[in-house]
Amino acid sequence: MNFPISARAQAELAQHTASDPLVSAWVGASAGSGKTKVLTDRVLRLLLQDGQAANRILCLTFTKAAAAEMQTRLARRLGAWACADDALLDVQLQALGCEPGETLRRRARSLFAEVLELPGGMRISTIHAFCQSLLRSFPLEAGLPPQFAVLEDAEAASLLADAREAV
Repeated sequence: MNFPISARAQAELAQHTASDPLVSAWVGASAGSGKTKVLTDRVLRLLLQDGQAANRILCLTFTKAAAAEMQTRLARRLGAWACADDALLDVQLQALGCEPGETLRRRARSLFAEVLELPGGMRISTIHAFCQSLLRSFPLEAGLPPQFAVLEDAEAASLLADAREAV
């Protein structure tokens, strides 16, 4: 006999599926719906894979606030894993959909130090910042002068006002 599952259970199942790093997923949802949780879980599951290096993962968000929140959540989880006893760590790994064992616990506990040792930490930034870093790395290929500058909103408004005055 099949029982209908609640909307909350359906959403949690969809989030769990989207957090699987082996599944291609596009996460688009309204504010407060769990996007950052899904992406954080996805990164954690990637990091737990044997042979996966933290410096090979790039996380992109739309806002600086979302990037900072994701960085904070990852640091908290990894820090908690480094200090957790076996039983608590097993519960947390199972909640991610991982099968706990001694090897996985050892990997989980080592991740905090691995991420801390990365120059600049994990690469979590906004789409705009990532694109700007690409343009700074390859300005000539993009047809830009090597010392180009990106206008901030306030500076652009000031230049526009100056141009209007001149006309």
